[in-house]
Amino acid sequence: MNIVELLVTELQNEYQITKEFVAKFPSDKADYKPHEKSMDITTLTNHIVEIFAWPALILTTDKLDFAAGDYKPTNYTTADDLLKKLDADDQVGKEALENASEDDLIKNWKIVAGETVYADYTKYEAIRHALNQITHHRAQLGVYFRLLGIALPSSYGPSADSQKF
Repeated sequence: MNIVELLVTELQNEYQITKEFVAKFPSDKADYKPHEKSMDITTLTNHIVEIFAWPALILTTDKLDFAAGDYKPTNYTTADDLLKKLDADDQVGKEALENASEDDLIKNWKIVAGETVYADYTKYEAIRHALNQITHHRAQLGVYFRLLGIALPSSYGPSADSQKF
């Protein structure tokens, strides 16, 4: 198994876990945030979902430039719409990875805002960072769920609410 195949497998594992979280999105709490510095639950969930398409963005561009308007966040407000977006973005990311070669992964990719460089990665590192971001933000979403009294799905093992192990 090569690195590309491993990334596809990891993306699909994260997709299965994330579907369980997104299905519990509380539309009636769309503006909820646990702290004034936190993202609201809608922004956070949309961001998690859209990261699944980032492998395609990373593999088909040299950079993400915030100053050029390259990033346009989504704003879905129902679990059904978020799940549809997750399915579509996962398919885009998966297909991009399946069509990539290991040589593609060693090329450079940056996150910038005009001349300001925020990150300078290989495409492999950028994709790994995106996968880490899914995990990081999904864990944040889990805290939001806990504070809202929403039962937590299993992630990498059972949660206190889901003893399916």
